[in-house]
Amino acid sequence: MQTTLCYIEKDGRTLMLHRVKRKNDMNRDKWLGVGGKFEPGESPEECMLREAKEETGLTLTRWAYRGIVTFVSGDYCEYMHLFTATGWTGTLRECSEGVLEWLHKDALAALPQWEGDKLFLALIHEPDTPFFSMKLQYAGDTLVYAALNGKELAV
Repeated sequence: MQTTLCYIEKDGRTLMLHRVKRKNDMNRDKWLGVGGKFEPGESPEECMLREAKEETGLTLTRWAYRGIVTFVSGDYCEYMHLFTATGWTGTLRECSEGVLEWLHKDALAALPQWEGDKLFLALIHEPDTPFFSMKLQYAGDTLVYAALNGKELAV
C-alpha cells in the first residue's frame, strides 16, 4: 500500500490531527499529520494535495517532499511518502477523521503517537535534512526495528 503524510507548518507550529472520530481506526487516539491512501493513477504529490484539501480545507501552495517511510508489521507493508508544507490558501475547516490543532513543534514528541513518528518528525523539523528513506518495523504497537538510509537506529 502507498500513502502520503503531510505536516503543515506555520510560525513554529505544526498542524496535527488527533484521530478520535472513527471507531475502527488503527491510528485512533494518536496525533498525526494529514494524509491518506493513493487513488489509482495518483502521484505522491497529487495524493498529498488531495488528502490535505479533503482533511483541512486548505489548498497547499508550497511544499517539500521530505522522504519515504517503509512501515512493516507482520505481512503488512506500507510505503508512506512524507511531506512538509508552509504555504496554502483557504480556511481551515473541521475534519471528519479527528480534531485539527496547531501545536508548537517542541510539544509534538510528548503527544500520543507511533514511536517511529517521533523519529521522522525530528528529521523533518531540521531544515537542512536531505531527502531520506526510513524503515520502521512494528510488532503490534511496539517499534522493534528502525533504519535511516539503510543504517540501523537504536530503538
